[in-house]
Amino acid sequence: MNMDPHDYWKALRKRWIVIAILGVVGGGVAYAYAESLPDSFTATSEIFVSPTQGQTTSEVLQGSTYTQNLVQSYSQLATTPAVLAPVIAELGLDTTPAKLAKAIKAETPLNTVIIQITVTDSSPELAASIANSVGASLSSAAIGLSPKNSTDVPSISMSIVTPAQPAVNPVGPNRRLLEISGVAAGLAAGVLYAIGIAVFDTRIRSPRDIERLTETPVVGNVERRRRRSPQADGITMRMAPHSLLAEDYRRVRTNLEFADVDNPIRSIVVTSAMPGEGKSTMAINIALAMAERSIRVLLIDADLRRPSIATYAQIEGAAGLTSVLVGSADLKDVIQPWAPNVDILTSGTIPPNPNQLLGSTSMARLLQTVIADYDFVIVDTPPLLPASDALTLTHMTDGALVVSLYNSTTRQRLTDALAALSGVRARTIGIVLNQTKPKARDEYYSSDVTKMVSPTADEKTPDEKPHTEALPKPSESAVAPFAELRPVP
Repeated sequence: MNMDPHDYWKALRKRWIVIAILGVVGGGVAYAYAESLPDSFTATSEIFVSPTQGQTTSEVLQGSTYTQNLVQSYSQLATTPAVLAPVIAELGLDTTPAKLAKAIKAETPLNTVIIQITVTDSSPELAASIANSVGASLSSAAIGLSPKNSTDVPSISMSIVTPAQPAVNPVGPNRRLLEISGVAAGLAAGVLYAIGIAVFDTRIRSPRDIERLTETPVVGNVERRRRRSPQADGITMRMAPHSLLAEDYRRVRTNLEFADVDNPIRSIVVTSAMPGEGKSTMAINIALAMAERSIRVLLIDADLRRPSIATYAQIEGAAGLTSVLVGSADLKDVIQPWAPNVDILTSGTIPPNPNQLLGSTSMARLLQTVIADYDFVIVDTPPLLPASDALTLTHMTDGALVVSLYNSTTRQRLTDALAALSGVRARTIGIVLNQTKPKARDEYYSSDVTKMVSPTADEKTPDEKPHTEALPKPSESAVAPFAELRPVP
C-alpha cells in the first residue's frame, strides 16, 4: 500500500494509546533494569617508565626514544595472564585473568612514557587495590622481560608515580540514560507497530482507500448504525427518515441521479464482493430514498441463494421471482405494494439452479417489462465473488452498485469484484462504503434520533443477521418443481 504523510499521521493518531503504553512499558523495564545494576567505581594508577642507562645527552635521548617505543607494548602487557595471575593470587580474587582483564584498561597518553592503569569495580576500595597491584605486577614483568647489560642491570625501570585511590562517587551506570533509552525504544516499537498495521492491514477504512484502488467513483459513505437506535433493524429510511443516517442514503440517491446526466439511470444491480456487507439493506433504503422523489420504484430480490428482502420488509415471500420465471404465477400477482411508491418482488422459493434461472430469456424479458412499467428498478443480487449471478443481471440493467463494508472488505476482494465486472464488460456505476464510523454530531442535528424510543439491536451487518428469523430452508417438495426448468415463452 502506498501511504502519504497524512496516512502515517492518521495511523499514529489512531493507535496513540498503544504507542503511549509501549513507551511507559519500555521506560518501566529500563528503570527496573537500571535499578538492579550495582554502582561502578573506577580507580587509576600511573606508572612512569624510564631508561636505566645513558651517561651523555645523546645516550639519554636514545634511551628516551627507546622507552617511548616500548611503552605501548608494556601497556598491552598489563592485561595478560603473566601480569594478572600474580594480582589474583595476591588479593585472593575469585576470578580468572580473562575475566579480570575485562575490568582493566591500560593506555598511554600520546608522546609520554606514562602508563595509566584504570580498574572498574563495584567496590571503590577493591578497584584501587587492583589498580595498584596491577601496576606493581606490570613493573616486575616488564623489568624481567627488558634487555640487561653486562652487569645484569635491566635497560628500563618502572615506578608508580600516582597510586590509585578509592573513588568517592560512582561513574556508572547512567540510569537516566538507560531510562530515556527505554522510553524511546518503547515509543519506537509503538510507532513501528502502528505503521506496520496500517501498511499490512488491507481492509477498506476510508473512501481514500477505494480511490487508490480504482477509478470507479465512490457514490456514498453510509455511517454505522448506533447500537440503540430506531434504525437499528436496517430500514433507516422507514424507521428514522429524519435522521442524519437517512441523509447518507439520500446522498447516494442524488449521486445515482447525477451519475449519467445524458442517459439517466433507471435500473441498477446492488451487490457486494462478499456476503454480509449490507447490500440488501442498502437496496431497501435506496428504494425508499428514491420513492421520496414521487417516482415509482420496484425492488426485486434476485438473491436466490440467501434471500432476505421479504424478511426485512416483513412480507410474504413464498411466491415471487422464481414463480414468474417458471410460469407458475403472473408477474402482476406476485408484486407486492410495500410503501408509498415502492413495490417489492420477493425471491420466491429457492431453486436448485439460480444462475441458470437468472440468466434465462424469461429473466431478461421480465426486467424489460418492469423497467418499462416503473421509474426505477433495483435488483438485489448475490455477492460477486462467491457466485456469478450478479454479473449476469448487471448486463440486463444500467449497471452495478457495489457495496463495500468498512473495516471488513479487503482491498484484494474489492479489486477482484470490480475485475469480475470489468471482465464481462459490465458497467460499475459506483461504490458505496457502508457502516463507516459515526462522526461527531452536533446535538441539534441528532435530536430527531435521540428523542425516539430505541430498541436493542445487534451490531452485526443486517445481511449476516436480520432482525427477524431467516426464511426456513426449503423442503424437497418445494424445490421439486424446479427440477426441469422451462422458460416462459
